[in-house]
Formats: sequence, C-alpha cells, structure tokens
Amino acid sequence: MNQTTLSREVPWTYSPTLPSTLSSRLRAQHRELKLKLAALEKDYADLHKALFEASQVHRRLCAPRLVRHGDVEIASEIFAVRYLPGDFFTIEEAGGCVIIALGDVCGKGLAAGMWTPCLVGLVRAHAAASSESEAIVTGVNREFCRMGAPLTSLFLARLDPSTGRLEYCRAGHPPALLVRADDRLESLSEGGMLLGMSPDASFTTGRVDLRSGDVLLAYSDGVLESRNDLDEEFGYERLEAQLRLARSGTASEVLFSVLGAVQDFAAPHALVDDTSLVVVRAGSRSAAL
Repeated sequence: MNQTTLSREVPWTYSPTLPSTLSSRLRAQHRELKLKLAALEKDYADLHKALFEASQVHRRLCAPRLVRHGDVEIASEIFAVRYLPGDFFTIEEAGGCVIIALGDVCGKGLAAGMWTPCLVGLVRAHAAASSESEAIVTGVNREFCRMGAPLTSLFLARLDPSTGRLEYCRAGHPPALLVRADDRLESLSEGGMLLGMSPDASFTTGRVDLRSGDVLLAYSDGVLESRNDLDEEFGYERLEAQLRLARSGTASEVLFSVLGAVQDFAAPHALVDDTSLVVVRAGSRSAAL
C-alpha cells in the first residue's frame, strides 16, 4: 500500500483543545460583546426614530405642500440630505396678504436643522408685527445676530392674492425667478446680505405684479449646486430653461418638473445639499391687473 492510499484511507486532522479556563474566558467575552452589540443596535434604532420624529416636526412647522389663496397656487417641497434639513418654508397671513418665506441655514444635519424652528418663529413673530417685507427681514436679522445664530439666507415676500402685487426682500438668498406668460424671465434680486452678518445691515424691497399665467420659482442653493458625473453644476441656465419648459403646468406640475430635471441631472449621485423649491402660480383673476 503506497503513501497516497494510506493518507486517503486514514484521514488525520488536528483538533487543539483549549484549556478550560481560557475557553470560559472567551465565552464570557463573547457574551459581553453580544450584549454591547445589542445595546448599540438599540441606541441606533432609538436615534433613527428620534431623527425621524424630528423631521416630522420640521414638516409640520413648514407650510403644507400645496396651498391656494384666491386664484394663486403655492406648491413647495423640501428634501433633506441628513434627516433634518436646514431649509424651511412657511406661509403666514397678515392684513389680507400672504407672507411667504424660504430660508436656508448654513450647514447640514442636526446643527442646521435645530435652528430652523427658531427662524420660523422669528419670521412669524415679525410678520405679525409688520407686513412690510423689508421690516420683517430687518427684525429677523437683528435677532439672529443677537443670538449668535449661523449665517442664513432668506427669501421673503408679501403677496396680495386679490391684486397680484408681490413685494419681496432677499437676504443673501439666490434670486427667485419669475417667468411671465409671454415667456419673459425676470430675476428678483433686491435685498441685502445674509442674516447674522451684521445687526445694522440694511435691506431693500423689490416689487412686481403677478398676472395670469405668471410663475414664480424660489429655491435654495442645493438646486444650483447639484452635480453630474462630469462635476458640472446644474446652475442657473438649466434652471431657467426647465422653468420655461414647465411654466404652463399647475404649481405642483412645475415644481416636480424642475425637481425631476435636477434629480435626472445628478443621477446616480445623491443630492449634496438640502434642496428646497417653491412655486407660486397666478390664476385667471390676476389678468385684470
């Protein structure tokens, strides 16, 4: 019988036996690690639940996704990069007019998101005291500077749905875009610096009239900064082109057309910043202006 046959017929394995004390110690460590892992998994689940609940609170602080005032439709959407967005959008009524405010706290995640309730509260408080856009932004900025809050951009407008008159003020926020029914496009750029830079900052007010078929788009910089595989930004030109393509739809249709264009452009990459869109569409009664 040769060696090959022998090794095939009489298999041999090595099975070391650990000393009983060492084996007991390893079993104890294994049990301890399992308990620690279970505790970490519970902590993670609790944190995930808390973040989800916080995001729902944020959603309730913001305006409903679709609002109608007379013949004016207002559609909005906010997407967070890290659970809790630093963007917010709110609508308040004051003196027969509608105050709309879209803000973006610098930063991402919890640090930025925890400031949004404060900012929403300040906008509401100052809107209750004055319906003038410039006065509201000036008051919010003074309070933000006093609290040492992070730099924040804000687009705030006062709209009279019965006449279509819109007065606005932007604090370091990207200019809103107004596309007319005849396809002319205007950039709403009046305002001033970011909130929180200087308590003595001054702001200016711009005024436009919304007529039948006009569409106003306000947005956060996350829209412009979305990037594709070539590291190109979505940018103003693509945003303006998509707004013109979609302007004949309802406020919701315009919003999701622009949002879809941004997501298609950036796919398969995730959004790099919180993304907010607000569409204001003027209806038929504004044609009498």
